[in-house]
Amino acid sequence: MADPDVTPTQSAFLALKDERQGMQEGYHFLDEKRYILAAECLAELARYEAALTAFSRDYQDAVSALREAVARHGVEGLRLYPAAAAIAGALHLQPRSVLGVTLYDLNCALDPPEPPAETPLASPEARHCRALFRALLPRAAALAAAAANLERLRADYARTARRARALEEVLLPEIDDTLRRLEGALEELEREESVRARRIGQ
Repeated sequence: MADPDVTPTQSAFLALKDERQGMQEGYHFLDEKRYILAAECLAELARYEAALTAFSRDYQDAVSALREAVARHGVEGLRLYPAAAAIAGALHLQPRSVLGVTLYDLNCALDPPEPPAETPLASPEARHCRALFRALLPRAAALAAAAANLERLRADYARTARRARALEEVLLPEIDDTLRRLEGALEELEREESVRARRIGQ
């Protein structure tokens, strides 16, 4: 930050100009980074909305299947339906970096379900309902990954924008004011030196 009480010397003026040049380059970098992060936020938001649309569509199908299962068994009968085996699978995270922000593309692969046990309660409606809700898990995982990516991008964008505004609205104006003051003081000293030189010459 520029010191308003800096002694008006040519070396101080030149050092301050170099400092301002560095700040200006830093501001340009942060400003460009803001635009890149904003573009990536929009792209990630589009991916999230597409995943949410797909999830919502499949969720509505699952809800419709649940209604059919309830119509077949009743609420109490469906509560007594045999529980499914534990769901197994794997989450594969593929990291990628956007200007230092690590994002993750997620692929959720479920193991094939075990054949359902045949019981007197078994019905096509209940099996269909179970399969549709099970299929929602990979979509929910993808939504969670996209939401986490958006939060990381939002946080870094906010931090970058805050630093860029600090340079643009506070630090650069302060250093410009100090440079103008130093320049005026140096010009005044130069005029005084010229006057003294003329008087000595007389």
